[in-house]
Amino acid sequence: MLMKRLNLFFLGFFLFQTAISVYGQEVTNRFAFDFGGGTVASGYIPVRPDMLYQPGTGYGFEPGRTVQSVERGGNPLTGDFVTAPASFRFSIALPEGNYRVRVTLGDASGTSVTTLRAENRRLMYEQVSTAQGQFRTVTFLVNVRHATLSPGNELKLDSREWNPRTREPLTPTWDDKLTLHFSGERPCVCAVEVAPADSAVTVFLIGDSTVTDQSGENSASWGQQLPRWFDLPVVVANHAESGQTLKAFRFQRRWDKVMEQIKPGDYVLMQFGHNDSKKSGHDGMWPAEDMAGEWALTHSDALTDYKWGLAINAVEILRRGAIPVILSPITRLNMSGGTPNPSHGDYPRAAREAAAMAGCAFIDLYDMSVQAMNGLGTQTAPRAYTDGTHTTSYGGYILSRCVVEGIRKGIPELARFLRQDASGFEVARPTPDFSAFRP
Repeated sequence: MLMKRLNLFFLGFFLFQTAISVYGQEVTNRFAFDFGGGTVASGYIPVRPDMLYQPGTGYGFEPGRTVQSVERGGNPLTGDFVTAPASFRFSIALPEGNYRVRVTLGDASGTSVTTLRAENRRLMYEQVSTAQGQFRTVTFLVNVRHATLSPGNELKLDSREWNPRTREPLTPTWDDKLTLHFSGERPCVCAVEVAPADSAVTVFLIGDSTVTDQSGENSASWGQQLPRWFDLPVVVANHAESGQTLKAFRFQRRWDKVMEQIKPGDYVLMQFGHNDSKKSGHDGMWPAEDMAGEWALTHSDALTDYKWGLAINAVEILRRGAIPVILSPITRLNMSGGTPNPSHGDYPRAAREAAAMAGCAFIDLYDMSVQAMNGLGTQTAPRAYTDGTHTTSYGGYILSRCVVEGIRKGIPELARFLRQDASGFEVARPTPDFSAFRP
């Protein structure tokens, strides 16, 4: 097996170093924010509802929402909070890295229901409820990254991610800050604390649009929902992007970015196959004149370069002391009939064979997604997809549960970090029902 891995390989193709000045003082390794208009807790930075994010300040609410302060008195930290009738976002300028985030929620005189997301809508906690006078603190890890490579090089970002004229990021994925999203029936945010989490176990995700963090309100991939199921010390770093193939992921240096950050004990989950079969035409993520968008340049035949490419990736990950996991692509859906569309040909089989060649874990997400969609039935399954290829928030949630089942059954060393409520899911009878789902 060792010789096989070696042969595959040879075949193959700060703690904060930047400080933020807050009221004339440098804060270098911990941020503690007290939200609301009342008395400020000792050691915390006050955040009033009208404080919009400014690069010079390094923190604040993102524009576009009206945030309100509610003051109850009493405890300085929990006696006031901020809320809004719609979702709102709070950002903090941070260097690239993994961070532990602690959020205190609740209302001394009322109930609260809060869903927490981070960066480009990665789900962290859903429907966190507190009774009147009750407060709850939830803790999760978030990966923050920038579009640079050492020494001084950059990724080749596409038009969904980056404005090449202004050189400004178009999503929270590649900006220079951590963004937290708060939503729910009545989000009540009392405090946020952030600190580096350098020893976190990172689960890297690489793949295409069916894995990436989607920006649309009713769109979400399984990769975007996966953080919700993990407890500390696991953080999910989703490097997947729309239009990607195995070859394009390397050509655009996204692979280099992952390999630059990976460390022993980390994981890499790989799901490609939706775009690798395309032999002609142009990827809409790229300008017409940009040859990076030509499918002919990034096509991979299922049983040859696609299979070998996945296996080579796995061996490179193993060489770095990390753990590769290959996933077969999710099924497409016949939207008019509500049944799985078997359009991937040999790619699911090739993914399985690649895992066997490299001696790494395999999750048959294709088979599981077929079972799940059949289990939802012809009336509900179309609610899980936006267009027959990409998933809604509901569909991404269901498929994230399928991935968790694959982890529970096949990767016990990673499964021990799953939250308690991650169990009890039946792939052929997926839950929750659509009527009970709250995105």
